[in-house]
Amino acid sequence: MKLWHCHDARSLRALWALEEMQLDYDLEVMPFPPRFLHEGYKDINVLGTVPYFEDGTTQMTESTGICHYLVEKYQQYEFGLRSDHPEYGNYLNWLYHSDATLTFPQTIFLRYTRLEPDETKAMVGNDYRKWYLARLRMLNNRVAEHDYLVADRFTIADIACGYALLLGESLGIAEDYKPQAQAYLERLKARDGFIRAQQAQVQHAPAANQSSS
Repeated sequence: MKLWHCHDARSLRALWALEEMQLDYDLEVMPFPPRFLHEGYKDINVLGTVPYFEDGTTQMTESTGICHYLVEKYQQYEFGLRSDHPEYGNYLNWLYHSDATLTFPQTIFLRYTRLEPDETKAMVGNDYRKWYLARLRMLNNRVAEHDYLVADRFTIADIACGYALLLGESLGIAEDYKPQAQAYLERLKARDGFIRAQQAQVQHAPAANQSSS
């Protein structure tokens, strides 16, 4: 398996899952945005986005989808739920919720406050900041009484939604997280798999690759 990745981008979900499951993989860490800064990347992934993932003839571009694929393909049900589990519907809902509901408003906030800043766009961006925080209500309610999102154990649903919280932290939004959401994020960041994923992206960073060549 091979994962193309940028530091702390959505592809971190896939990298984190690979490390939690302790599967063998190759990692290529690229500067962001890779479609402009990594020569030939659009020949590999026509979208120019990350993640890009290959496993034999399988090619994938969706971070949460890759996590789900790894659970099913490699029977890693320690990190997922089977379809006959009573919380299977909730599990799938959290997986889709992670991008459709949580990271979507964050990307608009990022674009209009960091990538294309001006006074008018910043106002739009800050509206999406409020939208994102409002959309944390379901997660806030869940982690107020549970350590994890489903089945009272860590699954890829926590990777998927935990990444959204992590992105919010990097964007300066975490200052408005509810205490239970902040505590949940800290639990996730303390996991060995997350720590190994952070180390892997540093070890394979472009500068490190150049210095070792």
